Amino acid sequence: MRGLVDWFHREGADLPWRRTRDRYRVLVAEAQLQATPVGRVLPYYERFISLWPTAADMARADLGEVLAEWQGLGYPRRARNLHAAAGVVAVSGWPDRLTDLPGVGAYTAAAIRCFADGEDVLPVDTNAARVVARRFPGGWPGAPGLGWEAGQAIMDLGRLWCTARAPRCEQGCPMREGCPAADAGTVAELTPVRRPQGRYEGSMRQRRGRLLRELADCGWVERDRDPEAAESLVADGLARARDDRLVRVGGGV
Repeated sequence: MRGLVDWFHREGADLPWRRTRDRYRVLVAEAQLQATPVGRVLPYYERFISLWPTAADMARADLGEVLAEWQGLGYPRRARNLHAAAGVVAVSGWPDRLTDLPGVGAYTAAAIRCFADGEDVLPVDTNAARVVARRFPGGWPGAPGLGWEAGQAIMDLGRLWCTARAPRCEQGCPMREGCPAADAGTVAELTPVRRPQGRYEGSMRQRRGRLLRELADCGWVERDRDPEAAESLVADGLARARDDRLVRVGGGV
């Protein structure tokens, strides 16, 4: 494990959310990184932190403004949950059980504990699950005293070396020595199967996104443009119905 951590200190990616141990800023990053590539998240994260540097700042913001700034990142329910979680933290502080916060599941709770608090807990996302399945088939052994470094290193290892389709086992992988999967030639077999995503073109997700883009730009849109998608946005608290219009949350149209 020491070798992995040493490699991370030499070659780990310099990401803005790695320069903080603030729980709120880690939560913002984790909310934005769900199912979204790092490169796409970077400008959103920096803009969010510039606009709302603390949970109290975000809690005071209008949800419609948060949704508008989120536009283009996808899965806007994450923005609603982030805003709601900031409201809880601003009023009551961080709960003992982090999963009590809106939108915070087991992975995000572990990420906060590891990346903000430095606990020896591994947040297991797709990349981490793949590395553990191949390199630590008996389960994650832990890294006492190195929780933050080990957690970040595993993320980079899975993203850059121990990839799903073309793992670079023999090209300098820092965890190649003693890797059971590489030694046995079973890397492919030990790759966790990901559930395929449904098609985007013509999907409800795309239809909702179109309406949300118009709401962000104009503040309202005719509900009969896409009644089903409009109803879905209202049900999720991402928009409000007003007569024959769909109105941005917090909008005064």
